[in-house]
Amino acid sequence: MMLLKDLINEGKQTVSGFYPEREAQEMVFVFLEHLLGTRRYTHVLEPERTVSPSDVACARSAFSRMGAGEPLQYVTGKAFFYGRDFNVGPDVLIPRPETELLCRTAAMQLREAYSCNGASRALDLCTGSGCIAWTLALECPGAEVVAADISEAALSVASSQDFSAEMSASGAVAPHFIAADVLAGPLCSHGMFDVIVSNPPYVLDREKSVMRDNVLAHEPHLALFVPDEDPLVFFRAVALWAGALLRPGGFGMVEINESLGQETADVFMNAGFGDVSVEKDLNGRDRFVKFIRIL
Repeated sequence: MMLLKDLINEGKQTVSGFYPEREAQEMVFVFLEHLLGTRRYTHVLEPERTVSPSDVACARSAFSRMGAGEPLQYVTGKAFFYGRDFNVGPDVLIPRPETELLCRTAAMQLREAYSCNGASRALDLCTGSGCIAWTLALECPGAEVVAADISEAALSVASSQDFSAEMSASGAVAPHFIAADVLAGPLCSHGMFDVIVSNPPYVLDREKSVMRDNVLAHEPHLALFVPDEDPLVFFRAVALWAGALLRPGGFGMVEINESLGQETADVFMNAGFGDVSVEKDLNGRDRFVKFIRIL
């Protein structure tokens, strides 16, 4: 047996080999809460609290992985997003807090379409973990959500999310996940949509040099990077999908590279969409482009 407080100190020392000390401490607390159900103050209130040998071994393995740079979310297999725990793994990006604003805005538009038409449909392109698709489905009970990704491994993760209890209580419908290469052009067999959203790859290859190693070495490059010579390739593709599948008056929103806000907006303006605007995230950075399909 090992005292919890000693395990915490050991974890901080191991994880701080890669992360700053304060961040390492937070990661240790979060992992132990995941493993043991403890709180960050448990070792203070219960100084004699012990941890079983099997749990110590599990914790040490996790601390070693985090100390080598593996993200906490991949170690636990869970990421918190929009008030819910999502399954994640190295085949999908870890959901970021900034993307919650996209979900909040799109959900509002989806609910408005439902109140006007008695039904609503949303399409999520490059769905990854499915965090956007599931959030829209759960926040807008009765809405039909379709989500596409080129990666079968990512679709497996997206389909693995289990919100059955919440769905049963609210009447929400699970998203329908489809395999599709967004760059190959729109699939018209799934009908028209009131809302189209996407958080596609948008990080430039040249930006790799300033990224943290825990992202660069562990998160899937397929979902992150675009070539420097054609950084807007996915946004042109989204504009094609929206041109074919977004209902007149329908709403679209994409997450973008902060250094290419106006250039991304121009893609949608040149494609004939109206009310195109660049929106900032909570840190004041250009992070989204919104647009409307003109009647």
